[in-house]
Amino acid sequence: MTIYLGLPSVSVPASAEQTPNARSRRLAAVRDGMLGSVHSWELVTAVDGPGTRLTIFLAGCALRCRYCHNPDTWSIRHGRDTPLEEVLALIDRYQKIMRVTGGGVTLSGGEPLLQHAFVRRIFRRCAEQGIHTALDTSGFLGSWACDDLLSDTSLVLLDVKSGLPDVYRTVTRRELEPTLEFGRRLARLDLPMWIRFVLVPGLTDGWENVEAAAEYAASLQRLGSGGAVARVEVLGFHQLGRDKWHELGESYPLEDTQPPSAELLERVREQFRSRGLTVR
Repeated sequence: MTIYLGLPSVSVPASAEQTPNARSRRLAAVRDGMLGSVHSWELVTAVDGPGTRLTIFLAGCALRCRYCHNPDTWSIRHGRDTPLEEVLALIDRYQKIMRVTGGGVTLSGGEPLLQHAFVRRIFRRCAEQGIHTALDTSGFLGSWACDDLLSDTSLVLLDVKSGLPDVYRTVTRRELEPTLEFGRRLARLDLPMWIRFVLVPGLTDGWENVEAAAEYAASLQRLGSGGAVARVEVLGFHQLGRDKWHELGESYPLEDTQPPSAELLERVREQFRSRGLTVR
């Protein structure tokens, strides 16, 4: 179940402020984590972590994934300047339902680590109140996550978009190694992960690419105490984001790509299962 609520998807950017003093104060607040760019938020059940989640989508992303279903979160300008106190008040409002269902707060995007100071302050307050926290990230900016931020993180939803560097570059325009290193760091910390792999026919479904991703996930289990990867989610590609690309005037590279068949999904899931991983 998903209940969509909250902020408009696009609003007036902070750059509309004209005075240098106003811009300087804004930048200082952003650096200190007292102000963030929030795209939207929703209450979700059975996704983005355990229980009912308050999932907050932060604006801005360093990747340009060919299959992205939220291209409207790529730019920080597509979010709304939101004071930390406003986000904390939102969390307080839904704290009861999160506790009753064993849920919590998930920060997603875009890429939340692009606003790491804001994430750190939100997670610190959640930790103080005993609220479960989940970080939904590509891991590409994992080096921006300080130890204090990770110590207040209950779960990482790590989006491993490819097992092979060349496929990763095709998918994202970026390098794979930062994601791999971030996952290894999480495993050494024994920080629980759900690894997500988006299955796109003709793009990420190659046998060797999946084998590399599956072997990487298994290596994280060996690196940690044996339970770092709580589960792997193989997510089938869909076309729900196509209209957003069109609305933004972007050329959508997967116009004719179809969702994966049930047989292909099962083949890929079995490649992960063969390494002793729990797969959904």
